[in-house]
Amino acid sequence: MLLVNARAVKNVPGRKTDVNDAQWLQQLHQYGLLRGSFHPRAEVAQLRAYLRLREQMVEYAAAHVQHMQKALMQMNVQLHHVVSDITGATGLRIVRAIVAGNHGPEELARYRDVRCGASEETIREALTGNYRAEHVFGLKQALELWDFHQAKVAECDVEIEAVLKSLNETRVEPGRPIPAMRHAKARNEPKFDVRSALYTLLGADLSQIHGFGPYTVLRLVAECGDDMNKWPTAKHFTSWLTLAPGNKISGGRLLSSKTRRSSNRAAALLRIAAVNIGKTQTSLGAFYRRLSARVGKAKAVTATARKLAVLFYRALRFGLAYADPGAEYYEERYRRRVFENLQRRARGLGFTLVETTKSSGVS
Repeated sequence: MLLVNARAVKNVPGRKTDVNDAQWLQQLHQYGLLRGSFHPRAEVAQLRAYLRLREQMVEYAAAHVQHMQKALMQMNVQLHHVVSDITGATGLRIVRAIVAGNHGPEELARYRDVRCGASEETIREALTGNYRAEHVFGLKQALELWDFHQAKVAECDVEIEAVLKSLNETRVEPGRPIPAMRHAKARNEPKFDVRSALYTLLGADLSQIHGFGPYTVLRLVAECGDDMNKWPTAKHFTSWLTLAPGNKISGGRLLSSKTRRSSNRAAALLRIAAVNIGKTQTSLGAFYRRLSARVGKAKAVTATARKLAVLFYRALRFGLAYADPGAEYYEERYRRRVFENLQRRARGLGFTLVETTKSSGVS
């Protein structure tokens, strides 16, 4: 049995009934002309289902955070302007106190956590408002719904941890200790140790790649699987992700090289990682910034995401160890490549380029 992309057989003329379509598909399959789509093994598919459900719960909870902010604004309480996240330690304490009936700005400001960047005086001024009963009730409803979805997220985490343990039952822990943590833990990551479980499952710590946190790697594994042998080369993998140029050629002439539109979740994760890596002083960050200035951010995101996809593929299939050379190395290598291209063009015109100093560049 094969799972086939309908796009590969949709342009069949003269067969407009379900019976004729079924007969035609059977004939194509008999001749071996149907190519099966990627389908992960059962355990990975189970992990993917739990993670997708978890993401839905996180999205629902985020909507109720907006409802809490709206209720606070209706009360003219500007808490969300002085606290970076109202679901943090300080924000939740104050919101729960408001729902419990404590509306005094001085008393509410004392719930400030010592790690909060805003001072107690600033928070007290932001909490001066009109605590009308209907708005407090709306805040209470939103808080209860947020707590409900947080509980559901925790239940999903229990199932995800159980699936990872099941996947690691036949795995041997790597002989080398897990490398030092590079990424800070994000707010919506699972509470259990995702990084150690993935290190046992994959035999490598892919979170060492810039732009990849443990939770991002977990979601990529759930979408793409842990076996890269499904794709013969990295080019096949990036094409499946729709991150490779979709070249349309007619008569030997390139008509278009746009990437195909797709709802591939793994590609979306890689694009988000590419945007984040563009802010870092790394080789990939320098690549993103150079390409962004030349062809625009949209194409730079796609190109950087493709590079991350290649690193992900090689790390899983060949055990590639990632070592970032740094932004300065990339800039120097790019400058040297530009200089060599200029030299070659100058020789073709009968001229000679001479490099003077590093500060003055080329002449």
